[in-house]
Amino acid sequence: MKTPASSIVFKVTRREPELIAPSKPTPHEFKPLSDIDDQEGLRFHIPVIQIYRHDSSMQGKDPVKVIREAIGKALVFYYPFAGRLREGPYRKLTVECTGEGVLFIEADADFDFEHSGNVLQPPFHFLDEFLFDVPGSNGVINCPLLLIQVTRLKCGGFVFALRLNHTMADGAGTVQFMTTIAELARGEQSPRILPVWERQVLSARNPPTTTCIHREYDDFTTPIPFPLDDLVHQAFFFGPNEIATLRSYAPPHLRQCTNMEILTACLWKCRTTALQPNPMLEIRMIVLNNARKKFNPELIPKGYYGNGFVLSTAVSTAGELIKNSIGYALELLRKTKAVMTREYVQSTADTLVIKGRALFPVEGTYIISDVRSSGFRDVDFGWGKAIYGGPAKAIPILASFFVAFENQKGENGILVPLCLPSQVMERFVKELQIMLQGANSNDGKLAIKSSL
Repeated sequence: MKTPASSIVFKVTRREPELIAPSKPTPHEFKPLSDIDDQEGLRFHIPVIQIYRHDSSMQGKDPVKVIREAIGKALVFYYPFAGRLREGPYRKLTVECTGEGVLFIEADADFDFEHSGNVLQPPFHFLDEFLFDVPGSNGVINCPLLLIQVTRLKCGGFVFALRLNHTMADGAGTVQFMTTIAELARGEQSPRILPVWERQVLSARNPPTTTCIHREYDDFTTPIPFPLDDLVHQAFFFGPNEIATLRSYAPPHLRQCTNMEILTACLWKCRTTALQPNPMLEIRMIVLNNARKKFNPELIPKGYYGNGFVLSTAVSTAGELIKNSIGYALELLRKTKAVMTREYVQSTADTLVIKGRALFPVEGTYIISDVRSSGFRDVDFGWGKAIYGGPAKAIPILASFFVAFENQKGENGILVPLCLPSQVMERFVKELQIMLQGANSNDGKLAIKSSL
């Protein structure tokens, strides 16, 4: 039986943060971000966490030393990460490739997997211990673009945690960089996939022209309608049984929908009900559409590590979403995914420039990012694949991730972290339990609960 995470007491000892620069000289130059990269909604840092078990074949090797050295080598290829962002006219972001380096922290924790409870799975209790927020490091402009902490566990495993300035890369780009570190850590001389900058492929035309509808960038701003001092992080596992139950709510003509579509539709409906909004409030489900390998010929070249996605939006009044069946939400989601064309991608970049790198409305907005196929768990520094790999938690109020996860029963499924006010979260859990009545997985325990 696992110990509840809330009752675990442990100590993490950290050394002073250091800067790791590229191990060889790199060019000093200025590289503009794309007009997808530097939109307002990506101007923040996002945490990623990778968990690794002890591997007897690596006895005597120190993951901190191995990874630290590999980072320096990787930055020779990914030298923009060692630079700093500068903001120019019209809020345009450019990387000055200074070679200053990325922040790195060496740490040790005095506990092991056997007694770790659910500390080492979302919503990651004690995340701050495994990814220390170095004072003054979390700004978007003129700050380190990456912070990495490697924490040894007394059982011989370790935690690799990374905080990334999201304007620089998306999930796929982050995995590409981590994979390069891993390849070099395992003794390779160069990455299997060489990085490509080419940010101009997702930049606006001259002059920019909006040719498609982009409801995610509607011209209004709204305040967050509740206080931010009562937020709760929880994570929910959806295995084969839960997905099958949710799929049974789809109307016959939509029964072949994807797991992503049915799960998104159900979460959107439950979350909206739990928020108890004004029935006339216009609400949005924003979906991230990956533009990699999407078109023929390809729009985004192999090795591109910038943000390679655009947003599309399903819109409804809250009242209509709540009173209608799951089929209503599914239809809206399928329609919004169908807008993804080359012209839509170009129109998105143009619109962001025209609207001054706009931010989506906050009230009534929910964002889903499916990172299951990004390859986080496959990153192998020499100790094998990660037992967990991916985003560390939900983005408060706004966004959830779909993360590939194996539960204690050995079932592969989807782990979804959420962050909502405590009373809203209680109502959300009840709504989801009602929807999942009859599901047998997780021994009837739907939620992995925690407050961060």
